[in-house]
Amino acid sequence: MCTVCVTASGAPVCGVWRDPTREGRPEPGPRSPVRPGEEPQAAAADPGMEAFLRSRGAELSGPGSGLGPVHVVLGNEACDMDSMVCALVYGYLLHMSGGGRGVVIPLLNIPAQDFVLRSDSVALLRKSGLSPELLLFRDQVDLRRIRRERGLWLTLVDHNVLADSDSYLEGAVVEVIDHHKLERVVTAETAASCLITVETVGSCATLVTEKLLQRAPELLDLNVATLLYGTILVDCVDLAPEAGKVTPKDSEVVHELETKVQSLPQRSELFTELQDQKFNVHGLNSEQMLRKDLKSVSGPDLSLGISVIYLPLQDFLGMAGVAAELSSFCQTMGFDLLLLMSISFTASQQPIRELGVFSLSQPIREQVSAHLVQAESPALLLQPISCEHPHVTAFHQGNATASRKKVLPILKDCLFSDDITSCVKRRDFLSSDDLMVPPTPVNSLVEGSPLDQGLSPTELTTRLLTR
Repeated sequence: MCTVCVTASGAPVCGVWRDPTREGRPEPGPRSPVRPGEEPQAAAADPGMEAFLRSRGAELSGPGSGLGPVHVVLGNEACDMDSMVCALVYGYLLHMSGGGRGVVIPLLNIPAQDFVLRSDSVALLRKSGLSPELLLFRDQVDLRRIRRERGLWLTLVDHNVLADSDSYLEGAVVEVIDHHKLERVVTAETAASCLITVETVGSCATLVTEKLLQRAPELLDLNVATLLYGTILVDCVDLAPEAGKVTPKDSEVVHELETKVQSLPQRSELFTELQDQKFNVHGLNSEQMLRKDLKSVSGPDLSLGISVIYLPLQDFLGMAGVAAELSSFCQTMGFDLLLLMSISFTASQQPIRELGVFSLSQPIREQVSAHLVQAESPALLLQPISCEHPHVTAFHQGNATASRKKVLPILKDCLFSDDITSCVKRRDFLSSDDLMVPPTPVNSLVEGSPLDQGLSPTELTTRLLTR
């Protein structure tokens, strides 16, 4: 576990929190997290999670609002169930325990229109007696304006580094709670202004539950417990060891929830219900499937998207218009490459993972594919599979326990490698417009034309594997 305050050398440090955004203005009221010697904010009377969420919009825009700082609890840009629940519950904990630095707002890091695509999260909310209408979304709250006019503090949950597009918010981050690899730069200076809790467990909700039980166990009613319980079960695949997700701490926290709130839904039934909803893509088109569970990562030269697809890869690639949609989606999102991470299950519920590497730039597609093939930490055990799409290199992933959480660091290493820089140079003879033109249908190519001279998927993967 990495709970910072620490210096770069590992020595403990303590310091008074400094707000770089206030530029000499008096600091407003109590601070969060409360440090030794600080006076905690008065705890609120318990209105319950529903009343807390219902009042958040009025705190931002209702009569009497607009005065004093705002403390936002923000999940990651994929806004999966773990990010949603951690933002809601930790925001509730800060508000009720008096640990927030002003008005506490749990904020879901996606546009409101995309939430319906998170069918498992919608199902869990309703199972917990809460309506999606109570939530606030990223396109409904102007963080830049709040920071400028009222003062902004951020707690990051389920991620520890802001997306590039949010880099202007970095000075507002005062706390991080995450279960991914620590990427945040920790120095004596940053440790004095930002508390970091990073531990490699199966679910960030495990860490939030732990904090709630330590600080305010009286808040653990059936609604809150169901949110946390369902999330940990989904993230840890019903605590099945063979899935490679669960840790002893996840199991301990689940047991504690079951002991303290004995009216929780039956474990396996809740997991099955939520898992079925997670994989429910009925009625979604290809563009919606790409947005359903999307993260992005950028390097000095390239921006990549990673979409989890809840279908066999060939079923997705066989959807009508998917070739043009992949190109259009990358153009809209500003991606140079899109990694499709497909997951499906056998009749005996064994996971099947496949990867599809899409890019209109052959050099970039080749290099990223090679980096994934050669990865050792962890080894993905990739084997090429046939794919008729001319701009997709497809693989079966033998390491079925390697989820996006484990693949992301591999991609980040790739983005900062010298090989990618040379790929960009090889690509740059094309204009950016050329790179994003939807691909010409294979059956329309004229024999002998430049487009007809490209590598087939089989030839491409052979080259990659024999380097």
